Amino acid sequence: MEEETDLRKQLESYLKSLQEEEKSPITIVKYQRDILRFLNFLEGKELTKANCLLYKAYLQAEGLHPNSINSMLVSLNGFLSFFGHPEFKLRLLKVQESVYCTADEELTRDEYVSLIAAAEPDKRLQLLIQTLGGTGIRVSELSYFTMEAVKKGEIRITCKNKIRLILIPQRLQEKLMEYAEKEGRETGSIFCTAEGKALNRVTIWRLIRRLCRKAGVPEEKGYPHNFRKLFARTFYRQEGDLPMLADLLGHSSLNTTRIYIKSTGQEHREKIDQMNLVGE
Repeated sequence: MEEETDLRKQLESYLKSLQEEEKSPITIVKYQRDILRFLNFLEGKELTKANCLLYKAYLQAEGLHPNSINSMLVSLNGFLSFFGHPEFKLRLLKVQESVYCTADEELTRDEYVSLIAAAEPDKRLQLLIQTLGGTGIRVSELSYFTMEAVKKGEIRITCKNKIRLILIPQRLQEKLMEYAEKEGRETGSIFCTAEGKALNRVTIWRLIRRLCRKAGVPEEKGYPHNFRKLFARTFYRQEGDLPMLADLLGHSSLNTTRIYIKSTGQEHREKIDQMNLVGE
């Protein structure tokens, strides 16, 4: 019990250190959630390498995606190093990266258009979807879309010690201004509740899932990040400029951007068939 209390105190110190490193609030919350999951698993057990390995096996037995498990292990390894036990750090699972994504994961352009049409009575939701799809922003960056920024036609986003400029498509800017005018809004966030508070990601997720059911789009495709991926694929197919796309998305690594532009296996099959290397 004493060791468990000590670990939880160390977690508080670790989170403060992440703040001092200027990690984003979202990253800090994610680390906290991952580490608390480990501490809850460890409850009543001693902190040893053997028990850390048991935790890794537990995550695998839960049937979690390998990438999700690796993400949790990264959080845990950082905490273990901070706590003074780098010898307990765990190796990440080896994941062979697929060159394409499955069709049941990818939000198609037709599905995107269907979602926009289905949202028609709800102008706020309709514009929210078009903002995510038309700019490629992260859902956490919607709060930067204030009346003042939209009037200028550009959004300055500060994230992970980087500042990037997002240019708002002219048609989207016009729609946002028209919506705000009808709502009688002259300042502050465009996307907010009736009480004037910014929409949180949980609410946005729920709204999009509900809209998917209405539009006949598979619910598993109804998460905000899929609109960012659609933006990335559409831009790359049109421009073929990976470095520019990385800048637009705010990526430091081109390898991260490459993940966003994966196409479906069906597209790969069609390209291979077009090579005509198999005789009649």
